[in-house]
Amino acid sequence: MSEQPDSHTAGRQVVIEMWTDLGCPWCYLGKHRLQTAIERHPDADRFVIRLRSFELNPNAPRRPETIASAFMRSHGGDMETVRRAERQIHALAHSEGLPFSLERLNANTFDVHRVLQYANEEDRGLAFFSLVQDRHFAGEMDPFDPDELARAAKTVGLSAHRVREVLASSEYGASVRSDQAEGRALGITGVPFTVFDRRFAMSGAQSVEAYAEVLAKTVPLTRRLTATGGQSCTTPLRRNLK
Repeated sequence: MSEQPDSHTAGRQVVIEMWTDLGCPWCYLGKHRLQTAIERHPDADRFVIRLRSFELNPNAPRRPETIASAFMRSHGGDMETVRRAERQIHALAHSEGLPFSLERLNANTFDVHRVLQYANEEDRGLAFFSLVQDRHFAGEMDPFDPDELARAAKTVGLSAHRVREVLASSEYGASVRSDQAEGRALGITGVPFTVFDRRFAMSGAQSVEAYAEVLAKTVPLTRRLTATGGQSCTTPLRRNLK
């Protein structure tokens, strides 16, 4: 690994794009791990995370129900069945200090993604989506309620009035679909999917150490990095993809 800054990245900000969906628990974990890895990098201020839209279930109903109710309706069983199904991700979240509630809601996420696109235009996409997703997984918010989305937007410095305008219209729908089309062109079939500086890609929620290793490849450290974590699924992106 080089000990000198790569001329490809020297002195400039590096954009990290993460395709994500609100209700995806692995996206929730992966984003927090990526942020932790960035915070530990000596040049943390060089990195900019840009969240990209990817609906895992575009045909999901618009009327919210708890994730437990949705699971039992689709798969049968009772609350104990739901707990068993979510045991691994629940334990992982709590081991990393992240709340994880079975009372969180489930519904179509298209409108949330439309507001994310507006927030990205205002350079508040990460702050907005992180707040909504964190409260969502804590079971503290109905992210499908326009008023709650507007309040969350205001909390991170966005216009609540503008969010209500977006939600009452079809604005940013094309931007959501464009993100998804680009994701499919990159070969994305699930999320999270993270692209570093259009040079490296990682599929799935990786460990903090795996993310740190790719950050060091993207913006080399002035000292050698010793990787201490699990396997990385990093692959160079094909140059003809934009």
